[in-house]
Amino acid sequence: MRTLLATLLTGTVLATSAAWAQDFRIGLQEDPDLLDPHRARTFVGRIVFTSLCDKLIDVDAKLNFVPELATEWAWSNDNRTLTFKLRQDALFHDGTPFNAEAAKANIERARTLPDSLRKSELASVESVEVVDEFTVALNLSKPDATLLAQLSDRAGMMLSPATFEAEVATNPICSGPYKFASRVQNDRIVLEKFAEHREAADYHFGRLIFQPIPDSTVRLANLRAGDIDMLERLNPSDAESVRNDDALQFMPVAGLGYQGITINTGDGEKADNPLGRDKRVRQALQLAIGRDVINQVVGQGLFEPAQQPFPKASPYNSPAFPVVQRDPEAAKALLAEAGVENVSFELSFGNNTTTQAINELIQAMAAEAGFNISLRPTEFAAMQQEMKSGNYQAAQIGWSGRVDPDGNLHQFVTCKGTLNDSKYCNPEVDRLLNDARVTPDVEKRQALYEEAQRILQDDLPIIYVYHQPWPFVLSSAVSGFTAYPDGMVRLKGVTLAR
Repeated sequence: MRTLLATLLTGTVLATSAAWAQDFRIGLQEDPDLLDPHRARTFVGRIVFTSLCDKLIDVDAKLNFVPELATEWAWSNDNRTLTFKLRQDALFHDGTPFNAEAAKANIERARTLPDSLRKSELASVESVEVVDEFTVALNLSKPDATLLAQLSDRAGMMLSPATFEAEVATNPICSGPYKFASRVQNDRIVLEKFAEHREAADYHFGRLIFQPIPDSTVRLANLRAGDIDMLERLNPSDAESVRNDDALQFMPVAGLGYQGITINTGDGEKADNPLGRDKRVRQALQLAIGRDVINQVVGQGLFEPAQQPFPKASPYNSPAFPVVQRDPEAAKALLAEAGVENVSFELSFGNNTTTQAINELIQAMAAEAGFNISLRPTEFAAMQQEMKSGNYQAAQIGWSGRVDPDGNLHQFVTCKGTLNDSKYCNPEVDRLLNDARVTPDVEKRQALYEEAQRILQDDLPIIYVYHQPWPFVLSSAVSGFTAYPDGMVRLKGVTLAR
């Protein structure tokens, strides 16, 4: 009996060890930028952070806020203080404990680091107070209806304060279910299971391997060959073949964000051209683009045409702004009104199969209205840096979307917004969007966003093209995966029969 019991126990241990030793391989559309949540800006970086860095709070599949490193939270009566009770069993990957001091240090770093991209997200935070070892309070300069949403993303991700003096981006030390192991730029990011994580038993892979594969055809071929186990963002042209493939699972979900064209309207010599200077030229470009054509030809019905940054599921999507239909003749009339007949500009885009097809279609449609577009495919992170420095005329780029409407608009179009790559600046837009940030009443916020959009729809620093879906594809051997509207890959409870 003892021999049999020992054999059974040994078999169980070996099976458990084998499960933990499994690799899970995810094909990404781009290579992430910096692996520092306070300085990062790519969507695919957020996918990696989801397994690497726990946050104060998260969202569930229905976009409700749920506890993660915080167990509960409460607002003061005047909505000027947000207090979090924190977990007492969380560790960073370097073994140091997570507590209120660590939470304070992280929020202060995100607010004050010179090149932090979280500054505008936390602009309302005036000070951070350690109430006790596991209670932290954020004191605000004014009420902020957006703050919980910000803290459910990179602004709420926690790094080990002991590593702040090191180069965080090359060796991030967080507290998530997986810890950083290695990175080869443009090839792979490897995370290893963090055995001391409080929910380690619910994570069934020894390693996660994130592989950037910009060519969607190659990405799908890798999945079919068994070289990766799932991919994010299937090329819509492959949707039908995937649906008919018993070896694969197609799991699309409607997202929160958009794809659009951001135009340099105010940053140096690259903005000094008809497109950058004259809103009538931008209006003409919008009229030259058939969003429904892009949806049919490239999107295979998955690319819902967009006229605004808020998807239809959002209560802030306004019926006052229906999708503008393509009208090349009206576009030509606007160009004539602006005193130009032909407009030449360079359109940058992240170099992958889908965006190549979209931008070639935009180029062809716009040519019929008098636009001569030169296409510039660029490595995605490099394009973002060029946009940040103003070294571009227009760029086709998207945003993965946020639960709160502020996250889809404020930082892109306010004068000092950290992601305002168009350098658009209108004090009235700032006033309206700043007021919306401190207004908790949904109807009042809706009215403010509609007012701001009336100005933005006229000025067009960003031309919205379609709402971004998240078409995930997985091997049929994968079980337990749920697609969330935020497009993140959550692996709790996910298993692989290989």
